Amino acid sequence: MTSVVFDLAIVVLIAAAFGVIARMFKQPTILAYLATGIAIAAVGMLAVGANETFTAFSELGVMLLLFMVGLEINYTSLRLVGIQSLILGLGQIVFTFGIGYVLTSLLGFSQLSAIYIAIALTFSSTIVVVKLLSDRKEMNSLYGKLALGILLVQDMVVILILVVLAGMGDGTEFSIWNLFLVVIEAVALFVAMLLLGRKVLPIIFERVARSNELLFLVSMAWVFLIAAFVSKIGFSVEIAGFLAGIALANSSEHHEIAARVKPLRDFFLILFFVVLGASISFTNFISVIVPVLILSLFVLIGNPLIVMALMGLMGYRKRTGFMTGISIAQVSEFSLVLIAIGFKLGHIQENAVITLTAVGVITIVLSTYLIQYSNQIYKSLKSGLNLFERKKSIEGSMDMGMEGKPIVLVGYHRMGESIATGLPKDKLLVVEFDPEVIKKLKRMGYQVLFGDITDSEIFDAAKVEEAKLVISTSPDFEDNMHLIHLLKNRRLSHPPKVVVRAETDHEMLHLYHAGADYVLVPHFTAGQYFGKTIAIDPEMKVLSQLKARDLELVRGISGK
Repeated sequence: MTSVVFDLAIVVLIAAAFGVIARMFKQPTILAYLATGIAIAAVGMLAVGANETFTAFSELGVMLLLFMVGLEINYTSLRLVGIQSLILGLGQIVFTFGIGYVLTSLLGFSQLSAIYIAIALTFSSTIVVVKLLSDRKEMNSLYGKLALGILLVQDMVVILILVVLAGMGDGTEFSIWNLFLVVIEAVALFVAMLLLGRKVLPIIFERVARSNELLFLVSMAWVFLIAAFVSKIGFSVEIAGFLAGIALANSSEHHEIAARVKPLRDFFLILFFVVLGASISFTNFISVIVPVLILSLFVLIGNPLIVMALMGLMGYRKRTGFMTGISIAQVSEFSLVLIAIGFKLGHIQENAVITLTAVGVITIVLSTYLIQYSNQIYKSLKSGLNLFERKKSIEGSMDMGMEGKPIVLVGYHRMGESIATGLPKDKLLVVEFDPEVIKKLKRMGYQVLFGDITDSEIFDAAKVEEAKLVISTSPDFEDNMHLIHLLKNRRLSHPPKVVVRAETDHEMLHLYHAGADYVLVPHFTAGQYFGKTIAIDPEMKVLSQLKARDLELVRGISGK
């Protein structure tokens, strides 16, 4: 016991050190955990990969990861997958798998290993993409929504594959008949979990939800109960987490359960990636370096090209296709889980695990920078991407003959919505890249333009040069700086006044230095307005007027 605690302490300390380094280089911590395992294996410090305790902990990490995924796959999330994302997601999986299988077969892998690797290459990292899109504040952009829709489709497919593999016992021959039996059992389990989640579990969890500690304990008891049951009928314990999560996905307590379980999941998942990293030896890596480089290039370049081709055929503009494709140019954490389970079942050899893990590390690292500098990369490649754009776009017409307006408002979310309600509709043009917001604005009678104002074509279509005032409510500092520079580079005799938004005092100073006429800093603007209002009316009578006005504004916006 003392030895296990000592080994665990060493692993956690090294993982923490690598985690700090990863954050310094703006990389996901999953790389730090893999690096921990690789470093430990390289120096022969600990036999982590062969330690039964670490192996058990790593299985718990996967089980809790799938439990969290199951919690999120409720009826609401399924409805969020639109037909466009479904077509794109399935199309990307089919074409990436097909080309990936041909590549891996030519590189000398066995048929089953080629299938595993090709499937693993089709899935992208939800953790990486969501984190980077959130940092760039582009979750609600068109390409952001399409990328997230594709990721959700991928997650559903990989979960189905993992469920099937979970029913394949160690060393089980991979045959059509065995596969058919496993699918039947998996469907039966899935239906049983849904029925329990509808009829039985809500009654139990409503009673224990008043105590956070009891809610956590009962949730864990439920997960381990399902783990014990599925292991008895031949499924691996990892998939028990997903089945347990599915049963609780539609409960009113699923968000609270997820919040309580997340730290525990993160800890055990660290050990999964450490054990996986420890399985890679430098000597074995040398033997697969050529397949690693070729497959990494396929994921980083081929995958985006496949997405761009599909989106071009569907009528999306080349910029939307490029930004969506570049977002999913990495291997998923689920791909690493998939390949580890395949190795555990004896379906694939160690060289396949090493190859896919190395491809995962390379693509996650490089795609992080590709996403961060996607705008600059697009501008340099823009002229060569015409092949991926049809003349008629489903994103809406960029009518170059559109009448110019005195005021151009960039972005309608939150602050933009409040500003727009105080401006005359006939004087205003709204530039927005959220399709749902565009539909809403058209119904309300606004003149709107679908697109990103930093795109020079959208800039010209909006006739920004003819406006008297340009207001950008986008919180993205780089976008606002680019807008100011676009206007400055035109050298207009009567340039419009430019109002942009900043999130920090530091950003505000840089935007003023770049030439902004006014910078909206939410805490400054709101605080100054409210302070002046109170100073004018020390008796506070104005508060009731402000309340009435704000409620009227909200009702006008929501239509209630």
